[in-house]
Amino acid sequence: MSGWISVTICRTKGSTPREAGAHMRVWPDRIEGTIGGGALEWEAILHARQMLVTGHAQTRRSFALGPELGQCCGGAVSVDFIADAPVPAPSDGQLWIWGGGHVGRAIAAVMAPFEQHQITLIDISAEKLPDPMPARVSPLVAADPVRVVAHAPSDAEHIVATHSHDLDLRLCDALLHHGFRSLGLIGSATKAARFRSRLGALNHSNAQISRIACPIGDPSLGKHPQAIALGVASALVRDLSVEHAAPRERVRAG
Repeated sequence: MSGWISVTICRTKGSTPREAGAHMRVWPDRIEGTIGGGALEWEAILHARQMLVTGHAQTRRSFALGPELGQCCGGAVSVDFIADAPVPAPSDGQLWIWGGGHVGRAIAAVMAPFEQHQITLIDISAEKLPDPMPARVSPLVAADPVRVVAHAPSDAEHIVATHSHDLDLRLCDALLHHGFRSLGLIGSATKAARFRSRLGALNHSNAQISRIACPIGDPSLGKHPQAIALGVASALVRDLSVEHAAPRERVRAG
């Protein structure tokens, strides 16, 4: 057996553990991603591995999520199984994380399993980036990260969390000029006030500066890097879900 099987939910009806587009890949000895876990996912894995044995290139199966499958969702899903299919490209945009320190790494690790974002983690040297890099996270090493801003999509999400307040300020200045979908800045309320003043002195309007979310995360969760990451990820995922159900709105990162 060689290669893998791409497993993708193509249609849902009623209550289901994951939405259409949820994706995983199945190898003979491992899996990557999830279509919802439980008996549904177990049956899908068994079917995919049987395809690897028989050499079938493509099938579609429907699953009723009821007693027969040992699940009580009550809905139904149709699942496509395709041999050696390319990994689906993220459909909802890009997340650029500036800074590979504790918080940047934690946010990248928490967001990596979500298919909706293509994630880029940027720092000034490879030694400052995690090794191994989380799956689906692309490293970017730049001696002067500010010069990289010009290469970011103007509708990307950004989290600024570098080792340097001065670099944070320069990145915020550059991103305000460049454009973004959302911009979160790590820091306290004191840092936020200081940055508002300094960015105002750089001729940014109050309306522009107010688009920067600072602090980021959920203060009630505490200041541990993973707690900050959970708060940031929760906001990003929640706002993305809202956008799927309503007209596109500006996304705040915290």
